[in-house]
Amino acid sequence: MSFKVLISDSLSKEAVDILTKEPELKVDVNTKLTPEELKKVIKDYDALLVRSATKVNKDVIAAADKLKIIGRAGVGLDNVDIGAASKKGIIVVNTPGGNTISTAEHAFSMMLALSRSIPQADLSMKNGAWDRKKFMGVELYGKTLGIVGLGRIGTEVAKRALSFGMKVVAYDPYLSLERAKELGIESSDLTGLLKQADYITVHTPLTQETKHVISDKEFDIMKKGVRLINCARGGIIDETSLIKAIESGKVAGAALDVYENEPPAKDSKLIKSDKLVLTPHLGASTEEAQVNVAIDVANTVRDMLLGRCIRNAVNMPCVDPELFKIMEPYLKLSENIGVIAAQITEGRINKVKIRYVGDILKYDLSSFTVSLIKGMLKPILQETVNFVNSMVIAKERGITVVESKTAEIQDFANLIIAEIETDKAKSLVAGTLFIKSEPRIVKINEFWVDCVPQGNMLLVFNKDVPGLIGEIGTIFGKNNINIASVSFGRDVKGGNAVSVWNVDSDVSKKILDDIKNAKNVQEVKLAKL
Repeated sequence: MSFKVLISDSLSKEAVDILTKEPELKVDVNTKLTPEELKKVIKDYDALLVRSATKVNKDVIAAADKLKIIGRAGVGLDNVDIGAASKKGIIVVNTPGGNTISTAEHAFSMMLALSRSIPQADLSMKNGAWDRKKFMGVELYGKTLGIVGLGRIGTEVAKRALSFGMKVVAYDPYLSLERAKELGIESSDLTGLLKQADYITVHTPLTQETKHVISDKEFDIMKKGVRLINCARGGIIDETSLIKAIESGKVAGAALDVYENEPPAKDSKLIKSDKLVLTPHLGASTEEAQVNVAIDVANTVRDMLLGRCIRNAVNMPCVDPELFKIMEPYLKLSENIGVIAAQITEGRINKVKIRYVGDILKYDLSSFTVSLIKGMLKPILQETVNFVNSMVIAKERGITVVESKTAEIQDFANLIIAEIETDKAKSLVAGTLFIKSEPRIVKINEFWVDCVPQGNMLLVFNKDVPGLIGEIGTIFGKNNINIASVSFGRDVKGGNAVSVWNVDSDVSKKILDDIKNAKNVQEVKLAKL
């Protein structure tokens, strides 16, 4: 059997050779296709390999009659509609580890250039000046580096900082104290990191939770003279707030490789400021990284088409494709349980207990465990976590995963229960499938509920008193937010209760604050799926 492969963005010769040497694969390289041309030709292909230039949107996927796999040479998947691909049964893979070293080295290079004003001094020299006093620098030795997000790249930056004699403090919700100790660094909450860091570098994906995670409030907490580095994603640092902090003297300087708008406007204050070191999104732009990610994705696509195990799939585990169709509802339920549990849990995750009950036991439970852990890590790590690496990432962060099972059917024919233990509290989320395909969340902490895990889910913990539901509904109505469904649970009449609200649009911070301030409300959590 033969398969047609389309490469629509430039890949290294080594990667192309991996595919062309297989007699079962017919490979076409066409890097000049317009979006309309891609929609016309994609119907003939079994595999598509891209970098970031090709936009694999829902229209392209709808036109892909034979497509089995989309391979992204790189980490970010902003240019691939994963939801549309999943609905059509198309596997999406990326290369989460191929540019780790190059990005870590670039971040560290930016920190050094920022400390010694190297770009400014170079420009001064080329303009004929010899001004040594103007470019007085500072040493890294003995300084404190704060790392926001200690994934692969953050860890590599930490290693290099330690070798320079720096103290390293990291903020990562999934970093255990034991793992931090192994790395020789200090684990902290964000406020603690901001208060003591001389340098701050960010290494998280851009999500609703991380967008502008460093803004006016955070700059107020920082030391005077702090320096910032962002080689992760534009928007993690609020650029308007950064400029204000630089102009006020609070921030001594910043080094940016990524921007909220790329490229930034020519009249942007970022470009005009001599306190900033700027590069045009070069974090992964090394010869080695470009070759590595291309080879990785070529190997992955080849192995999938030739019937070997799938690696780095972001939307399915490594199981037989036919079995996947049967297991898919359970896998989606498992992932959603993990996503919800992570977003309602406070503190540093130490342990996850997963219990399986009933007829689900006939399947390979390890796939569901992987899916649940992937979901738990997803709110922070986004596209860097997948079915292949989720358990490894959990282990790296010192998170213990315990799996148990019982065939005894109690209230439900099948049940997946996840209990998360952190350094602050415990939380529990349980889910089931109705009619073997309809997912439901049936328990949150000690409360039995019946809600659909989808979209925006607002969880309100409160005293069981009359009028509260009406008050919350009124807040949504005043803000033109449509309520899709509401589920209620309580321990005893007049005791503690929870209500789960599925709503059709985003819930702003102001609306969350209004609900939190309602009488008898104890806590409010927003889970986004």
